[in-house]
Amino acid sequence: MPRTLIVGGGLAGLSAAAALASAGHSVTILEARNFLGGRATSWPVSADEPELIDNCQHVLLRCCHNLLDFYQRLGVRDDIKFYPEFNFIEPGGRLSTLKRGAISFLKMRCFSPRDKIGIARAMLAIKTESRTRRDLDSITMLDWLREKRQTERAIERYWRQVLVSAVNEELHRMAAAHGFQVFRLSMMGAKDAYEMGVPNVPLRELYRESSWSRVGDVTIHHRCPAARFLTGKGRVTGVQAATETLTADHYISALPFEKIPQVLPDLAFDITPFEHSPITGIHLWFDRPITALAHATLLDRTMQWMFNKSNKSEGRYIQLVVSASRSLVEMPRADVIALALKDLTEFFPAAAEAKLERAHVVKEVRATFSALPGLESLRPPATTAFPNLFLAGDWTRSGWPATMEGAVRSGYLAAEDITGKRFLIEDAQ
Repeated sequence: MPRTLIVGGGLAGLSAAAALASAGHSVTILEARNFLGGRATSWPVSADEPELIDNCQHVLLRCCHNLLDFYQRLGVRDDIKFYPEFNFIEPGGRLSTLKRGAISFLKMRCFSPRDKIGIARAMLAIKTESRTRRDLDSITMLDWLREKRQTERAIERYWRQVLVSAVNEELHRMAAAHGFQVFRLSMMGAKDAYEMGVPNVPLRELYRESSWSRVGDVTIHHRCPAARFLTGKGRVTGVQAATETLTADHYISALPFEKIPQVLPDLAFDITPFEHSPITGIHLWFDRPITALAHATLLDRTMQWMFNKSNKSEGRYIQLVVSASRSLVEMPRADVIALALKDLTEFFPAAAEAKLERAHVVKEVRATFSALPGLESLRPPATTAFPNLFLAGDWTRSGWPATMEGAVRSGYLAAEDITGKRFLIEDAQ
């Protein structure tokens, strides 16, 4: 039985393990922490409060076929609830709903007729130019939107609300190619491709170890950080971890890009073009319900998304999410909470009367890589100069930006290069 050693228990490493185990490999995963999931995980609120909270609300769309396939392999796909509507709320509380259909935005009250005409024109241009333009990785999404004469309100309320959350980068820093991909596959793909899936269990529960018996021979070592990949005669010969050296036939590094120089110095991979983009999650518990909505995108304010995390959507436990949250990274915790409450009361008046019982702020400073123009050609493939070493991670050349789908795709691609078997589900064209 071929043996594969995977360093990193995030989605990239876990998906590679699931694919390889299904192909008859004996797989060992080394994870530095005592839980799985990487940057898509959960932990107790505190030592005194065992309730698990997600580091940040992670969502997916129905067009994330490989992520859904991974969940199916683990038997947890039913733990994802899909919503066919997106709620857009303006300050003051006026609600607009985005539903099925590429032109459903025409009925949304938060846009003027001029906004809607411009959006429609740009959507048609995406359909055409995704096949014909060759400069989409060298210009920003904002450059392209300006070229298409989008109104400021359309840019802020439609394009920014959708894309900054999807790609975790601001429009003026995001390669247009990534913005095109999001709209082409979701808003302009299959009829249900845009539907948003939200896990109805803590993220950590999606990778519960009881599920791994379904996929094959997988062994997981927690609290086992890899110090270095060892090499000799042009191959990887082992991984130095804790007090021992582990060996296998094949090796996968499923670590973030900033770890590569430390653990794989012999690879001589230049990470200097790569930058991070942060995400901030603000968890708020109130003494009474403030909304019955399951989720909503919040317009024109710092807080971008609201998720109702209470059981049965009773509206007492709310999580707010800010993607590309550079403005919050250095902000003191108390100020972040105060800003969150200020924004929240503009959309949900009941929050002004509710008492905040507790709050928790999670700043993922290294949440994703920044999807900058010109970076796509620098993202490495799964194969390396060492024939038995492979790379996985949302920062590698997965064909997607830094998303959970991108991470799973990278894991499947590494497994394909090792086994010669097909795991990746290609995007519909």
